[in-house]
Amino acid sequence: MSHRVLRALERFHAAHPWDHNAHYHRWILRRLPRHADRALDVGSGSGDLARLLATRAGSVHGIDVDPAVVGRARELTAPAAPVTFTVGDALKEAPPGPYDVITCVATLHHLPFGEALACFRRQLAPGGTLVVVGVCRQTSLSDRLIDAVAVPANVAMALIKNRGRTGPRPVSMTAPTRPAAMTFTEIVREARQVLPGARLRRRLFWRYTLVWRG
Repeated sequence: MSHRVLRALERFHAAHPWDHNAHYHRWILRRLPRHADRALDVGSGSGDLARLLATRAGSVHGIDVDPAVVGRARELTAPAAPVTFTVGDALKEAPPGPYDVITCVATLHHLPFGEALACFRRQLAPGGTLVVVGVCRQTSLSDRLIDAVAVPANVAMALIKNRGRTGPRPVSMTAPTRPAAMTFTEIVREARQVLPGARLRRRLFWRYTLVWRG
């Protein structure tokens, strides 16, 4: 894809933003048990997923390193909701487990990969479910083929979600980000060393998913 086309797409999506991560929230819920005791959302951002998890779990804790976005998550969450948020390093400062559910969306590439998965494994209750939606570095032919499908789908979704109009970035998209360093092949290899039997799959909109049950 040429630089001219990429710049045009960047301008289009700046004017018609939509949250690629939120697109997978309902998919995550379908991977979870109908009832759980405790859930942890790592990199909880503005709290959208944490609030959804509260429809399945008795208590949900969200943790994020960005104080501003955590403050916004608290503002957006009803006082009666069984959801709490803290600012901190998820690998060192999350309330101790076990958790029946751990979710991590577009955050794992900000953490030491193997160390983070090992931490999640220790925190997960026996029979619990870990669901990751992550981003990876695009390098292979299969990456380019998936991108070829994702680009027009992305444009269509942007138009649908914004009803054809321009608009501001959603609150969930205001947290700092950085590009992924690991390829999908590297992610699969290292993930299965830490989490034997983990199911990983490339997805549209420049994402992959990982599901593991303890």
